[in-house]
Amino acid sequence: MREEALALARGKADPAQKLNVLREYLQVCVLRSLHECEAFLCLSFVDGTALRFLYSLPRFSEDLDFSLEMKDGYEPIQWMEKVKRDLTAAGFNVIVSWNDRKTVHVAWLRFAELFKAVDLSGMANQKLSIKLEIDTRPPAGAVTVTDIVNRHNRIFALRHHDLPSLMAGKVHALLVRAYPKGRDWYDALWYRAQRPPVEPNLALLQNALDQTEGIGKYDATNWQEAVRTRLDGLDAKVLRDDVAPFLEHPEEAQWLEKAHLLSVLGGPS
Repeated sequence: MREEALALARGKADPAQKLNVLREYLQVCVLRSLHECEAFLCLSFVDGTALRFLYSLPRFSEDLDFSLEMKDGYEPIQWMEKVKRDLTAAGFNVIVSWNDRKTVHVAWLRFAELFKAVDLSGMANQKLSIKLEIDTRPPAGAVTVTDIVNRHNRIFALRHHDLPSLMAGKVHALLVRAYPKGRDWYDALWYRAQRPPVEPNLALLQNALDQTEGIGKYDATNWQEAVRTRLDGLDAKVLRDDVAPFLEHPEEAQWLEKAHLLSVLGGPS
């Protein structure tokens, strides 16, 4: 498996794409291992990587994010031990760390030697990292579904939020993230460019906003107006520079212009 991952990365000329395909291969290995642990009886896959794996978002993603749907059977340390065993058996040199001191439990998977093996770095000790986050107190209201995924000839089942619930999570990020990310805005454009445009799960969005910002600050039914207000103060170049390295087609970053975003949001251009 390690050699297969390295071959995929070496087949890309652009360094950003080398890293993207290598990281995504590792994400597949982690998700398959979690599937074998039956972790998705407890967890739902969420956020950008879920959107890519389940709905073919043409953007690579760095992290693996999950929502804890059921506490019974939640055994993350055992899961991480199996993930490490599986990755080691596949030929990867990986260190796994775990932190459950906060509401969002975090695992870091750090892979040695891969950067040097695909000529991304001359330093053998530089590590490729994947962050795994589990929200143990997610807001109520998400709709979950389970789908079969076949990626890199590995078949596994993923329980995940449906599109409107994933969209609710994205709108929440647009409104409350301290440092705006072009990846969020690209995803928002993708949702709204679908036919018909994806509408957020308003119950989930309202619960998420109430949980993080306090009751009464936002009305989820006015999400478009709130997002347009947020957009007003952003630098489009910063957004484009953030997302371009993660796109299958980096030229698509050009669509992160205020006029385009306002158009798909339904606001005045």
